[in-house]
Amino acid sequence: MRAGGPDMVVVTGFELVALAIVVLVFLTLAMGVRQVPQGFNYTVERFGKYATTLTPGLALIVPWIDRIGRKMNMMEQVIDVPSQEVITRDNATITVDGVVFFQVLDAARASYEVANLELALLNLVMTNIRTVMGSMDLDMLLSHRDEINQRLLSVVDQAVEPWGVKANRIEIKDIVPPKDLIDSMARQMKAEREKRANILEAEGLRQSEILRAEGRKQAVVLDAEGRKEAAFRDAEARERSAQAEALATRVVSEAIATGDIAAINYFVAEKYIRALDDFAKAPNQKTFILPMDMAGLAGAVGGIAEIARASISEAAKDDAHRPRATAPATPRAPAPAASAPTAASAPAPSGPGPWSGPPAGS
Repeated sequence: MRAGGPDMVVVTGFELVALAIVVLVFLTLAMGVRQVPQGFNYTVERFGKYATTLTPGLALIVPWIDRIGRKMNMMEQVIDVPSQEVITRDNATITVDGVVFFQVLDAARASYEVANLELALLNLVMTNIRTVMGSMDLDMLLSHRDEINQRLLSVVDQAVEPWGVKANRIEIKDIVPPKDLIDSMARQMKAEREKRANILEAEGLRQSEILRAEGRKQAVVLDAEGRKEAAFRDAEARERSAQAEALATRVVSEAIATGDIAAINYFVAEKYIRALDDFAKAPNQKTFILPMDMAGLAGAVGGIAEIARASISEAAKDDAHRPRATAPATPRAPAPAASAPTAASAPAPSGPGPWSGPPAGS
């Protein structure tokens, strides 16, 4: 460098060459150093041909020979599938849209095996949506959405594997049938629900009638069993009463056969008084008049007194002639005779009567 004057600096050719060399070296070093961000892979091309793949971090390439080819995003990505019309197997036209989640696993294959990865993937998904959903009925489409997603994922994932791409999920967002078809489905659903409601109501009425019939049956059975038990008890009581009546009649008959007229008088008088007692205890009568001879009643009562007196006398004679282990008992004096005994003055029999067994101590 020479000074050409007080205000001029003259640069020689050597200095220009040196400056150019320095700038060239700096550019060469800058071109050989590459920084790859996280989540990306860079492909390196040498003379236009793929050479290697740079992973995240600081990397070195050969300047002027190697260059960065494609910058591939290795993170999971999503593509929105636009709405499209699909004709189902039963000729129903529906509108369908969805989303695709995919991830690049091999940057080199994703860069050089397909020209436009996202466009190719989107068209592949749309085509398979029409294929899969077109082979199904409308009812199956609306109720088997998970199955549709699995079938689409299986087909698309197998198709994009040569591209170094993995299809993670394919989701159908909306399935929109035509408006008239929606109205028909609403009417069908309403009719089906009304049918179920009627069936449930009829089933409830049937169960109710069955339970009521079972209750009536149990009530009839229990009532019949009650009547059977009551009839059995009543028959048993009548049998016992008949046996007692037969025994009493037999004893009276034996007494009459032996010539004891007092027994028949006692029997008739007892029936007579019992009939009067039944009249007095009748629930529909408060006062009753006896249109009968009161002397006959007095005679019946007198007959009862005579029977009692005769029984007492016979008991006293038996006690006098019966041997005792202890001191002999003093015989009872006979009751004084009364011309007209009444029911109130008749003494109660104290000794063994014609209806009792042998006296105590015998």
